[in-house]
Amino acid sequence: MTFNGWIQILIFCGAVGLLVTPLGGYMTRVYQGERTFLSFLLRPSERALYRLAGTDENEEQHWTAYVAGMLMFNLLGVLLLYALQRLQAHLPFNPAGMDAVDPALAFNTAASFVTNTNWQNYSGETTMSYLVQMAGLTVQNFASAATGMALALALIRGFSRASVKTVGNFWVDLVRSTLYVLLPLCILLTLFYVFRGVPQTLAAYVQATTLEGAHQTIAVGPVASQLAIKMLGTNGGGFFNANSAHPFENPDALSNFVQMVTIFAIGAALTNVFGRMVGDQRQGWAILAAMAVLFIAGVIVAYWAEARGNPLLASLGLEGGNMEGKEVRFGIALSSLFAVVTTAASCGAVNAMHDSFTALGGMIPLVNMQLGEVIVGGVGAGLYGILVFVIVAIFVAGLMVGRTPEYLGKKIEAKEVKMAMLAMLCLPMAMLGFTAIGIVLPSALASIANPGPHGFSEVLYAYTSATANNGSAFAGLNGNTLWYNLTIGIAVLMGRFLVIVPAMAIAGSLAAKKIVPASAGTFPTDGTLFVGLLVGVIVIVGGLTFLPALALGPIAEHLELVAGKVF
Repeated sequence: MTFNGWIQILIFCGAVGLLVTPLGGYMTRVYQGERTFLSFLLRPSERALYRLAGTDENEEQHWTAYVAGMLMFNLLGVLLLYALQRLQAHLPFNPAGMDAVDPALAFNTAASFVTNTNWQNYSGETTMSYLVQMAGLTVQNFASAATGMALALALIRGFSRASVKTVGNFWVDLVRSTLYVLLPLCILLTLFYVFRGVPQTLAAYVQATTLEGAHQTIAVGPVASQLAIKMLGTNGGGFFNANSAHPFENPDALSNFVQMVTIFAIGAALTNVFGRMVGDQRQGWAILAAMAVLFIAGVIVAYWAEARGNPLLASLGLEGGNMEGKEVRFGIALSSLFAVVTTAASCGAVNAMHDSFTALGGMIPLVNMQLGEVIVGGVGAGLYGILVFVIVAIFVAGLMVGRTPEYLGKKIEAKEVKMAMLAMLCLPMAMLGFTAIGIVLPSALASIANPGPHGFSEVLYAYTSATANNGSAFAGLNGNTLWYNLTIGIAVLMGRFLVIVPAMAIAGSLAAKKIVPASAGTFPTDGTLFVGLLVGVIVIVGGLTFLPALALGPIAEHLELVAGKVF
């Protein structure tokens, strides 16, 4: 580890921190229907969209209607994206003449992009036409991100309102998220990326002749526009197979820095939105502090492990960091930071190959996802994910003092705790359940490139990434098979919607409750004690659930390397 590396990490943390308050304040005004500096430009379009959809922006929905609208919208998204892929060969904007996508792969991709996962069992530049990239994948990047933001707002309203039966209007929240937040920021980011050298064109792939006289096809396309939303919306994926390690997607250190900041920007700012809407910004800062503690701990371990390098080589006196699978342009510090950022925020974009990380360095991205998408998390999903843990933490605090747990004046009762536990348990059910089948099924085992514990980690990482709606992968696993396309597609749907439904049930239940005035026995939830309790609950639940699996994978691999065994 170097001083320069830590300075870069601190600059990143400072930049994210500086964005929280202004972006959070702006988003709060947007969702409360207040006038913003963009209203004069966007308000006519907003009204037109409501008229076109037949929606009254002043009419709110019960949580069941809110969820029903969300599910119908996402089902339509899956069907449309699947159809675009299957009909690709007959549609325009296909200069490379791409054939129709295989049915199983098309299902996997459609489910993945609609759920904000963007798991890719294909190389973008050799599989998807320009039309599918733009009208299919990029559109779903906006729609899935806006869906997550809308759901987070509905849960916030559950905490902030009292004695009401509604949690907002899904269609209004969806439109405002897209029109006022995602679209303006993505236009600016797209212009910035084009300025840095990212392609944005509908021209055919470029044919070049190398110095040796060989002919080479250089893939280009509408890259910058997809890059902007894939980072801002924590979608991940990539126009190119090499993702953000490709110079056309990530030209230099400045673009790399901006990409990391935008991955965290909205997720971190939503904690401020939460604080503002419940009437106490300290509540939002406390949640962000818990996220920051877990994030910094992950950065320290990952950076230390990669800077130390292979323990087997270190035991032989061959010191030096692990540069395998990393871009020389970014080095160990920024590669480690990017890996932690992208898995803490459920983004999935990568600028280094996680499969080439050391055992402990690769374990941190895995743990980030297994903790339940709560360390900033996907846009919206991270906030409602950590609020589920907040309910469990408050319940634990109530048990310790023998008092009915309360949070923000709302009594946390059996229904809320049951829904919270249901939301938490569905993740390990898919992560560990599919992994258990995958490591004994012959057709699944055939996709593993490495033997021993690392091969186990490849399978565990795949289903963890899918269920956590992250989308990054250990590159050693061949996921483009019938088994993995179908099961990963199912896992992404489980990880998205089996969490959303109980979370929205919590929102509806809390919104209907009365606010109880604070008393001398009320547990303060805006200080260090609460932050420590919340972090402790997250770590303990994650440890009890996933430590046995981690012991079979990255921990076992590390101990084998220390003992001198390689695979």
